[in-house]
Order: sequence, then C-alpha cells, then structure tokens
Amino acid sequence: MNASQSLGRRTLFAETEPFSSGWMPTDGPHEIFYEECGRKDGRPCVILHGGPGGAINPTMRRFFDPLKWRMVLFDQRGCGRSRPNASLDDNTTWTLIQDIERLRERLGVERWTVFGGSWGSTLALAYAIAHPERVEALVLRGVFLLTQRELSWFYQDGASMLFPDAWERFLAAIPEEERGDLMGAYHRRLTHPDRRIQAHAATAWAQWEGDTISIRGPEARPFKFNDVDFAIAFARIECHYFINGGFFEKDGWILDQIDRIQNIPGWIVQGRFDVVTPLEAAWKLKKAWPGAKLDIIWDAGHASTEPGVIDALVRATEQAARL
Repeated sequence: MNASQSLGRRTLFAETEPFSSGWMPTDGPHEIFYEECGRKDGRPCVILHGGPGGAINPTMRRFFDPLKWRMVLFDQRGCGRSRPNASLDDNTTWTLIQDIERLRERLGVERWTVFGGSWGSTLALAYAIAHPERVEALVLRGVFLLTQRELSWFYQDGASMLFPDAWERFLAAIPEEERGDLMGAYHRRLTHPDRRIQAHAATAWAQWEGDTISIRGPEARPFKFNDVDFAIAFARIECHYFINGGFFEKDGWILDQIDRIQNIPGWIVQGRFDVVTPLEAAWKLKKAWPGAKLDIIWDAGHASTEPGVIDALVRATEQAARL
C-alpha cells in the first residue's frame, strides 16, 4: 500500500525527494524557489503553503501519492528559500497569483489541482477565482477567507478566551496603551528599521500562532515558531498582508466572487476545534459553493498533521486523482 491505515484512518505517504528544483525570476526583486516531486509524467498539482510567510516543508509532499502526482511546491515571496528574505516589496496576493501562473507556464502545465491550507486556502481560492480555466480541482484545509471578522477573532478578541496563557505572552510585547489595535501595534514594530525590535515582536507574533494551532495547545508548538529568522519573515509578511486586508478590493471579496469557481470540484477539510481559522469560514464557503465536499474533523484543530486531518486530506487527493 502507498499509504498505510491506522484504525481506519489514512496516513501520510512515504517521504519523497524532489526530482527538480531551482529559482524562478520575477518582474521585480524576488526570486522564487520551487521544487517538483513525484512522477515527472504524473497528474500536476501545486501545493500552497500557509502564513503568508510560512514556507514549504517536506511533509507537504506527503499528502499526495508520488506514484500518481507531479507535485509542484514553492516558497512564496520573502520566505523560505525565496530571495530576498522577509521582503515586503511588491509582495501582495496579486503578485503571488502572478508567480503561480509564471511557474505553471515555466513547467509546461496546462491545468492543475491546487492544494492549500490556512493562508494557502485563501491564495488557492483567489487564484482559482482569477484563473478558473487553469484549475482542475481544489483541495483546501483550515479555510481562511481573510475577513476582518476572522482577523479580529484571532488578533484582537476571541481566541484569547480559549488560550489565555498564550494570549498573555502575545500581549506582553505591546504596551497597554497600544492594545486597542494589536495588529497596528505589531505592524509598527515588525516594519521598524531596528532588527532587534523586529525580532522581539516577531517572536511573540509567531509563538501565538504556534501555541494555538493544535488542540493540545502551547505544549505542541512546532519548533520552527521558536526560530528567530523564521519568525521575522513569517510575522512581517503575515502582518503586512493582514493590515492590508489581503489586498482584496473589499472585505468578503472571496465569497463575492465565488460564482467563478462553481464548476470546479472541491474538497474542504476543517478541524471542528480550529481556533486559528474557525469553522464558520469553511461553513460559509460550503454554503456558497454547494458542489464542494466539506469534511469536518471532530477531533482536530488547525494543524495539518492531526490524524483526522491527514486522513481526510489523503482521501481527498486520492479522489482528485481519479477525476
């Protein structure tokens, strides 16, 4: 078997190494690192990481059967191995969509399945809305529509009630008189010319997310959220996107444009206890896009590596492979 089963749940496919990688130039200062894995003649898919600013990792390859798929992964502008690191210049949702299209053309792909979790789901939806003719299917996890309601929940008031211990650490980086607008206060520090000020704010910002992605809470914080270099790129880019409303024309833009993807097959996997991107967004997406399949995982939070989420995502990619 290519993916084993445990208590009836599918697990990740075996580790696989890239058969190709490199840097793709853009029209501006950025160079985009990308890699290809699986079968050279396999069904094409592009895998979008979260954040924004989160970077790709080897586990992301393991949701797809390497004997069936030609997997394309890339580090979005300013993060991972893309260059220059932590740069906010010319870094918007629309320039990332241009990068996806440029990469598709570079690799000679006509249409592909788009896979994304958290911010990756936002970018996947925005890309599909912009280029529906290039999307064969969508596989989404931890849906994030990047609305003010979602941002306020996680960065101002809401998630704080479920993780008061982690929230205290998040608040500690900001003086009390600035706490009425935490994203704004963090943005000032994350764009400060002094790297030490950036690093202090970035560490607190990144660890807040790391503390809340699993239903196990802070004890399950992934190690990468403690790395200062990762945290600076991650926090700077996230806050840059969020303070600008994802660079969408209006709040709620994705659902307003959802008719453009009605004919695209879709799978939505959502943890019932996801605090970072709560179930409400996935629920609204499913109601607006009735052809998509919504799988609510009763014992999962936000993390892609929780057993029920892995099971549902692997089943989704297996179904997408049969389209």
